[in-house]
Amino acid sequence: MAGLSNPISLFRTAAQSAPGVEAVSSQDTAALQAEVLALFDDLRDRLLRYSLSFGIARHDAEDVLQECFLALFRHLQAGRSRENLSGWAFRTTHNLSLKRRASVHAEYRAAVPEETAQIQVCDDGPGPEEHVLFSERQERLRAVVRALPETDQMCLRLRADGMRYREIAGTLGISLGSVAASLARSFERLQRMDAR
Repeated sequence: MAGLSNPISLFRTAAQSAPGVEAVSSQDTAALQAEVLALFDDLRDRLLRYSLSFGIARHDAEDVLQECFLALFRHLQAGRSRENLSGWAFRTTHNLSLKRRASVHAEYRAAVPEETAQIQVCDDGPGPEEHVLFSERQERLRAVVRALPETDQMCLRLRADGMRYREIAGTLGISLGSVAASLARSFERLQRMDAR
């Protein structure tokens, strides 16, 4: 699946070969396609950013989105719940991104010697002083975020993407109180880092 394109051809294939799904009329299939395409257009950029936040390459994140929307089409085609489809898409993207990251890391470790993996590439910044200050601040920020538990990191990323607390709770499968506590801890740590 090269590039992130409109998944209509995937839907056609899925509509013809979905196991365990009763025959659906072409009119119903067209309505499902239109519904999923509308969600694709609405959520594509947000889901792509979320998938990229797992540290996977863009082409892998694009593949994750293709898989997510194909799964959504099959989900709806099977007559399953339509409640909070955007949350469903984020949760599916979350799970698929974790799987993709694990498989990419396993392939990378098998293919790249350890000495090569530790080589760092310098970034061309606007000016030496500005670059140093910006880089130091960004590294402190990254260190604070990396030090957070994975659930706190995911809550922070989803909140930064504009999701409400209830949507984050549904996406990650945790309570609303856990989301609030997680974000409060994360914001407190980030503020302490910024005060230094």
